Amino acid sequence: MTLRKGEKMTISIQEHMAIDVCPGPIKPIKQISDYFPRFPRGLPAAVGRSSSLRSAVSQPSVSPAEAPREEDEDVDQLFGAYGTTPAEQPAKCPAPEEVVDPEGYESDDCTTLGTLDFSLLYDQENNALHCTINKAKGLKPMDHNGLADPYVKLHLLPGASKANKLRTKTLRNTLNPTWNETLTYYGITDEDMIRKTLRISVCDEDKFRHNEFIGETRIPLKKLKPNQTKNFNICLEKQLPIDKTEDKSLEERGRILISLKYSSQKQGLLVGIIRCAHLAAMDANGYSDPYVKTYLKPDEDKKSKHKTAVKKKTLNPEFNEEFCYEIKHGDLAKKTLEVTVWDYDIGKSNDFIGGVVLGINAKGERLKHWFDCLKNKDKKIERWHTLTNELPGAVLSD
Repeated sequence: MTLRKGEKMTISIQEHMAIDVCPGPIKPIKQISDYFPRFPRGLPAAVGRSSSLRSAVSQPSVSPAEAPREEDEDVDQLFGAYGTTPAEQPAKCPAPEEVVDPEGYESDDCTTLGTLDFSLLYDQENNALHCTINKAKGLKPMDHNGLADPYVKLHLLPGASKANKLRTKTLRNTLNPTWNETLTYYGITDEDMIRKTLRISVCDEDKFRHNEFIGETRIPLKKLKPNQTKNFNICLEKQLPIDKTEDKSLEERGRILISLKYSSQKQGLLVGIIRCAHLAAMDANGYSDPYVKTYLKPDEDKKSKHKTAVKKKTLNPEFNEEFCYEIKHGDLAKKTLEVTVWDYDIGKSNDFIGGVVLGINAKGERLKHWFDCLKNKDKKIERWHTLTNELPGAVLSD
């Protein structure tokens, strides 16, 4: 084909398609990951390109009975056993649960949250649970300076409330605090030791914001033997959910120590209001001004009401008062004793703190206390009882 001067050569579409522009078979493009070795998740970066790894990969320890494995599997196995000598290295590959958590070791609460050293003692004779908080170690940093201001608080479950919360002092700027502090719950019964769980939480105090949770542990009290100290050194755990199905009507408002005695000489029931412990705070100052009322029902004449004196600004009042109900011993089986605790307020209605019912329709320790009184004339029987925020059949007004 002859071209004139200045004329460009043109190629038809047919000629263009006939040109062999492919020098050979098309190969897939390599991915970037093909240029880098595969490491198991969670392996320290310093080990990534070490020469010891390459020598280990070249001489994998595989028994003759095993079938040949893929190269990636062998590398994973060798990394799983990294840091052990050949004598210590197990014959089988590590179990899957031993693989390091890819989220930065969060599964090992000991390394992230710390440990807590404490001891528990149930004093059965005095109905007291002594909780000695010794120290914590390796707590999780919570403040911008890489430290924390830790304290420990206790709750009894179920029925956790401010009334049964105890706490230690706060120690400043430390991840390894030593408290050596004993917190005591009074009014703990054998029934509580069977069904209650002690929740121990470590928190970080913050002056300008809400206090922050660090970790917790829970100890079923049934693990303790009466009058024997049990020591614990436990890894703190992440916050566990509280059972929402728990009946809120059974929220605990404190404990009360009551004595019962049927006096043959006075021909009546002697009810002693001895003391209360861990009452709910009803006033803005964090305290209450408690007093106790008692009723023996049914009360047709409405003359069975008795009232103690008011104790100012306390959550652990001591009353040591006794009331007498003149009644025949045979009629007591038909009666019910209602005991309520109130917070006295000037110029407005008094606040209900909590109550308890003793009688044939009661359960557990409340029923046992009533029957023991009926069976043992002229014998004073003292028992601790839990106050709850609802009292069936009671008039919640004063």
